[in-house]
Amino acid sequence: MSSGSRRDFFKTSVLASTTLGLSGTQLLAQTCCSIVPGVEEQAAKPEDEKLGSKIKLGLVTYLWGQDWDLPTLIANCEKTGFKGLELRVDHAHKVSAKLTAEERKAVKKRFADSSVKFVGMGCNWDFHHTDPEKVKANVEGAKADVKLSFDCGGSGVKVKPNALPKGVPVEETCEQIGKALNILGRFATDYKQEIRVEVHGSGTSDLPMMKQIFDYVIEPNVGICWNCNEQDLKEPGLEYNFNLVRKRFGKTVHVRELNIGDYPYQKLMDLFVKMNYKGWILLEARTKPKDRIAALVEQRLVFEEMIRKGQAKL
Repeated sequence: MSSGSRRDFFKTSVLASTTLGLSGTQLLAQTCCSIVPGVEEQAAKPEDEKLGSKIKLGLVTYLWGQDWDLPTLIANCEKTGFKGLELRVDHAHKVSAKLTAEERKAVKKRFADSSVKFVGMGCNWDFHHTDPEKVKANVEGAKADVKLSFDCGGSGVKVKPNALPKGVPVEETCEQIGKALNILGRFATDYKQEIRVEVHGSGTSDLPMMKQIFDYVIEPNVGICWNCNEQDLKEPGLEYNFNLVRKRFGKTVHVRELNIGDYPYQKLMDLFVKMNYKGWILLEARTKPKDRIAALVEQRLVFEEMIRKGQAKL
């Protein structure tokens, strides 16, 4: 089914659900197997038979989850088949370093009592600044979120490089960021947490620049979080840039809506399947659909189909 006809199908299905008294989510869930060929066959086989079978789908609470409290977030992920959550620290779910020990235990229990995994914290700490005190403060802030993620049952914290300051040699900035990440990585080791460095920022979104930063990173629990930027497609192209940093990937990847825009998501999923990636593909959606539940179900179905197609090509 083409992306265009798939969208038409979803529109028709949601409209029909109003007449039948079903929610868009219920109807879409019922039609899952008919939309994605091979789902039943795959489910009947051991999970580790195919490359890419360990790739999991989760949600970044960027726009689609920013105004949901934690119980609502978890419930909506369960409804729509999303298996994990990366929580932004500044959103309505209010999971931040301000939580008391008892509140952290409650967050951990809420996830443990659900089918949804707490993947970790999404933070904005960055380490490119020319003021050493600011870099130091951001390292300390990230350490606090490492503790938070650990206490709440998560496995890591997302940070950023974010910029190349004017007037400073690029090599110097890369070394500075790398050393800060090593400090943070060593600290996070004691808490069994991963430091996930999002490919983000002016200049630092280029994959060759990320590689240059990671040339200074020696801690094994510090990894790259692929972020689906236009810079990924710069010559010599997606596959070259992917392989440039593939060995340094962490356990999280950020994607936008998989069926919107010109980014070659199928090719990206093919690459992750081929390398037998065993981490999280996290949806960091940026549109504003009227029905977010139906939109989440749609994204899950598109994701599953892309993984199936990637496996079929091997």
